[in-house]
Amino acid sequence: MAVTEWECIAMAEGERVTVSFPEPLATQIRSAVQAGEYASMSDAVQDAVRLWSDRRVRGERDVADLRRAWDAGKAAGTHGKLDFEDLRREARDRLAATHAQGFRTSDAG
Repeated sequence: MAVTEWECIAMAEGERVTVSFPEPLATQIRSAVQAGEYASMSDAVQDAVRLWSDRRVRGERDVADLRRAWDAGKAAGTHGKLDFEDLRREARDRLAATHAQGFRTSDAG
């Protein structure tokens, strides 16, 4: 597989790094720059890194939220025997209510 290598500056006065991409990805980036979506290859790579960083932060936040919910559930004590059919029915009812509410909101506008 062919690899294309670029040097790009991470920020206006940031660190210079060398990045290697497989040719199909390099072609996509070049096409985006040629189409005017980005001013330069460096801008395209910076955007990709920002998106990656944002996704990592959201993932870390989601894990922290799940841990808090887990700890709160454990602290609440035992619930008793769970009936998965009841859980499914409740989830479907909540989903249906959410959809119905969304349709009313969009119909009102």
